[in-house]
Amino acid sequence: MSDEFTPGRAVELMPGVRRIVARNPGPLTGPGTNTWLVGEREVAVIDPGPVDPAHVEAIVAAGEGRICWILATHTHRDHSPACGLLRERTGAPVVGRRAPDGGRQDRRFQPDLEPGDGEAIELDGRALRCIATPGHASNHVCWLLVDAGLLFSGDHILGHVTPVILPPDGDMDDYLGSLARLRALPLLGIAPGHGPMLDNPAGVIDGLVAHRLQREAKVSAALGDAPVNLDGLLPSVYGDVDVSLHELARHTLLAHLIRLERRGVALRSGDGWRRA
Repeated sequence: MSDEFTPGRAVELMPGVRRIVARNPGPLTGPGTNTWLVGEREVAVIDPGPVDPAHVEAIVAAGEGRICWILATHTHRDHSPACGLLRERTGAPVVGRRAPDGGRQDRRFQPDLEPGDGEAIELDGRALRCIATPGHASNHVCWLLVDAGLLFSGDHILGHVTPVILPPDGDMDDYLGSLARLRALPLLGIAPGHGPMLDNPAGVIDGLVAHRLQREAKVSAALGDAPVNLDGLLPSVYGDVDVSLHELARHTLLAHLIRLERRGVALRSGDGWRRA
């Protein structure tokens, strides 16, 4: 791990943009959740991460009493749980969309403001605009630092892996639609929820779309006349993925199958799926 991903260390990656990595490394989180501090005289914190007092103290110290907004991209448990603790420490309001029903959400997340699509907060004369990006989660939003063309992408676009789509709250059609929407924006860089900063946003987004459609083609090709359950489809669809990640891949496989079902390509039969 490079020094810039040392947990608890505030690293400036461009003027007015710093990152502190939380202490929750893993296969999906990479070095850990990226907490972003945006602004200088006024500071917005994006995705404070899991409840970890040491991480929260690192955020408070880096904010130097200037934290005036706390923003969440979504309410998965590696992104939003520390919002409440950081609000207690700073008095700053929490902005984000409430958790939907489902077992993977931070149900304790209580925002002071729920942003509408396109709404912006003002920060030291700069605008952070909310961009609705459902797909990975139904309440997912990205935050766009407008003057810099920098997108804080949460888990919609990651710096080390492709996002897992988690039905029923996550939706593959929504995910691809949100990518198309982001592709139309004049982006200059992407600051993801995990992993390194990304340049060439158009190339990154095009690559994600191509990857998803290639995987979907493998799903379609794996379907036959007899129903096969998810575990039976995994080896042929995700044979290039380490077996240790197949349990996670099951979620995205299901998301692809639901999309193919809507398009009349796949049929659900009990616990199995077959060609339409």
